[in-house]
Amino acid sequence: MKASSSLHPHHHFPSTKLYTSITTRVYIRTQLSFPAKVFLCQAKSGTNGSLNVRVMPPTLLAAEKEEAKAVLMLFLKKEGLSNAIAARTVNKSDPFIDHLVSVLHSKHKSRYLVGRELTTLEIRDAIVPYLESLLEEHGDSLVDVVENYPNPPVKEKPAVQVPPPTPIIDSKKLRTVSRVNAIDMTAGNLRPHIVYLIEFGMSIEQINGIIRRFPSFAYYSLEGKIKPVVEFFLELGVPKEDIPTILTKRPQLCGISLSENLKPTMKFLESLGVDKKQWAKVIYRFPALLTYSREKVEESIDFLRELGLSDDNIGKILTRCPNIVSYSVEDNLRPTANYFRSLGVDVGVLLFRCPQNFGLSIEANLKPVTQFFLEKGYTLDEIGTMISRFGALYTFSLADNLIPKWDFFITMGYPNSELVKFPQFFGYSLEERIKPRYARMKRAGVRLLLNQVLSLSSRNFEEALEKKLKKNSS
Repeated sequence: MKASSSLHPHHHFPSTKLYTSITTRVYIRTQLSFPAKVFLCQAKSGTNGSLNVRVMPPTLLAAEKEEAKAVLMLFLKKEGLSNAIAARTVNKSDPFIDHLVSVLHSKHKSRYLVGRELTTLEIRDAIVPYLESLLEEHGDSLVDVVENYPNPPVKEKPAVQVPPPTPIIDSKKLRTVSRVNAIDMTAGNLRPHIVYLIEFGMSIEQINGIIRRFPSFAYYSLEGKIKPVVEFFLELGVPKEDIPTILTKRPQLCGISLSENLKPTMKFLESLGVDKKQWAKVIYRFPALLTYSREKVEESIDFLRELGLSDDNIGKILTRCPNIVSYSVEDNLRPTANYFRSLGVDVGVLLFRCPQNFGLSIEANLKPVTQFFLEKGYTLDEIGTMISRFGALYTFSLADNLIPKWDFFITMGYPNSELVKFPQFFGYSLEERIKPRYARMKRAGVRLLLNQVLSLSSRNFEEALEKKLKKNSS
């Protein structure tokens, strides 16, 4: 049975009883009336089958709670909830978050027994299938299940109130710890990974910013997560001064396993043509590339091939503009390709020359530029020619670039057709190139083609002026 793809926060949970018992350790044993779903978060060991329970550090448990919240938040948004409603649901569902952590412990109990931290992807892969199973069973009532766990509302008769699971770690203290949004600067209170990052040049403000956006980062271990990733990047040639920028852009990188995720992902991307000698630049430009799933990357690659791009050119695109992978094929790439195709543009060539065009909004960016040139008397064919000759044309701001330069252009005495021949005009600085060169040409009393005025080096520009003067005087 296919579950509804849209959740509503006020649908009622059908008659369902939930029974909960807890152990005397941090691991929770929770049994729900969901068919055949029993989670035992302790592991048996030894010949007598005794329970082997490893007490988790509070910081690690707090980090896992934050990871679980992030997974739940994304899941609810994917199923149709707004950002505000999803956030509200997550924030009022601490008992359910504790339950998700118990699910995580059940799936990976052997990892905990040896003290191994889970990666972000392992946490996601453990929780998402469980959430999908709940959605399939309860559909629109999932939000009620989440918010009221372990005692969802029952219409037929009042349910017997059962105390929620109470881990050995006080939940209020955990919430206080997990909502850290500032770093204690008192001497001796900085955690080792914070000191390590400060030594790399990160400011307290930068680290606080990361933690506010990605709270789990506050609890990452230095030796287990952060240091191995940083040292790996340094081995790839990433300059030490670029590390703060990379981690600020994508702190999740430190939650990903080097051997099981990062390195295999890089090998996969290299097989698609990413230049292995350019990894330092690629990671700096778009560190999130290494956190995308193989399926997401392959979807983008398939579309680029559909446009007629060769594997060699696709590799060059991924190296120069790795964030092309972040664009949705159906919401961004395909509609944008169709729009430029309607202007008579070879879309594959345009994407290779300037992939940044495909991250622009059709309504907010592309159509206003087209309308601007139409109002100036250009035809759609001429506009298509301009964008084909100068791929970056549509990436410029109307207010800050195109309009001021157009206003100056019409004072220069050139016909409008000159911009069809040389749309690169809009790529030159108005104050530092266009105006000074035009003024110099006027003083010389000659007239050069627009591309000669702007594209020639200073020496060649002067030679062109002198040649024109001699020609006019002969």
